[in-house]
Amino acid sequence: MTTRATKDLEVFVDYVCPFCLLVEPALQKVKTMRDVNIRIRPFELRPDPVPTLRPEDEYLPRVWAKSVYPMANRVGIDIKLPDISPQPRTEKAFTVLQLAEESGLAEEYSAAMFRAFFQENRDIGNDEVIADVAESVGLPRDEVLRAIKDAERIVAHRSEQKFYRNSLDIPAVPSFRIGDRITSGVPDVDDLIRFIDG
Repeated sequence: MTTRATKDLEVFVDYVCPFCLLVEPALQKVKTMRDVNIRIRPFELRPDPVPTLRPEDEYLPRVWAKSVYPMANRVGIDIKLPDISPQPRTEKAFTVLQLAEESGLAEEYSAAMFRAFFQENRDIGNDEVIADVAESVGLPRDEVLRAIKDAERIVAHRSEQKFYRNSLDIPAVPSFRIGDRITSGVPDVDDLIRFIDG
C-alpha cells in the first residue's frame, strides 16, 4: 500500500472577493479526501492607489446577480453584497494574516474575515473591526493592533504582492498553487482533487 505525501496547497485570496468565500466548501471537503496543508496567501485585487469598487455602481450588483448569488445558492453559503462604499482595502487585514499564520490560525482568521465582510457587513479595512475579527479566533487584540501598523510586516506584505504578481504571475483570485502548477477560478471538489493529484 502506497501513501501519498502531504502536499502544500497554496490558496490565493482577497477578503473582498466573494468567490474566495464560495470555494470554501470544496476546500473543506478536499481536506477530508487528501493529505493537504492549506496555506492562505494574500493577493490584493486592487492595491493602493487602484480605486476599490463601489456597491452602488452598476458593476458589482450585476456580477452578484449573474454569478455570485447563483453560485452561493449551489454551494449553500449565505452571502450578501456588502454596502460599505467604497469597498475596503485589505492590506491591514493581510498584515494580521501574517500574525495569524505564525499562530497556526490562518485558516480560521481568513474564514472569520470573510464572514465579517460578506455575512455581517462589517468594514474589514477598519483597525478595530480587524482586531475584533482576529480576537474572535484567539489572537491577542494588542498584538493585532501592533501588527496592523508594523512597518516590517507592511514591507513584507508589499514584497510578497510584487512577487506573486511579477514572478508567479497569479492571474486572479481564488488561485491555487502546488509546486510550479497554478490554476484559478472556483473549482468543484473533483476539479480540486485532479489538481492536487496532478
